[in-house]
Amino acid sequence: MAKHMVARSVVVDAPAKRIFDLVAAPSRHPVLDGSGTVQGALFGPERLELGSEFGMDMKMLGLPYRMTNRVVEFEEGRLIAWRHTGSHRWRYEFEELPQGGTLVTETFDYSRGQAALYILTGAPARNARDIERTLQRLKEAAEADGAA
Repeated sequence: MAKHMVARSVVVDAPAKRIFDLVAAPSRHPVLDGSGTVQGALFGPERLELGSEFGMDMKMLGLPYRMTNRVVEFEEGRLIAWRHTGSHRWRYEFEELPQGGTLVTETFDYSRGQAALYILTGAPARNARDIERTLQRLKEAAEADGAA
């Protein structure tokens, strides 16, 4: 793992396109978010693409705030990443496996900004736990969507 990045992966019993479509829909982010900070979609397209901006209502430590994000990496069905006013990125990668299912990797990349601040505030460890919860929610949502 590169320095100043936290990543976790999960195998989801669903095609990459189904999982990608969930992540590419900002309206689904509050349901998928394992941190409890994403409260609702504020503005933006129904489906993200490269350059899309989308706003989210957030809440951390009891304090509400709003966050604007921009999609900075995008490969349909394979990769999507966004950043907000800070320079760190949230990235999702989707790899269909030969034996079936999709390996989904979520990465919190804080290598482009003030890494020392993230480390001092305990963000990497907290984000690792939150990523694990997010991936579990994503797995459950994608697998449930396939059962319908």
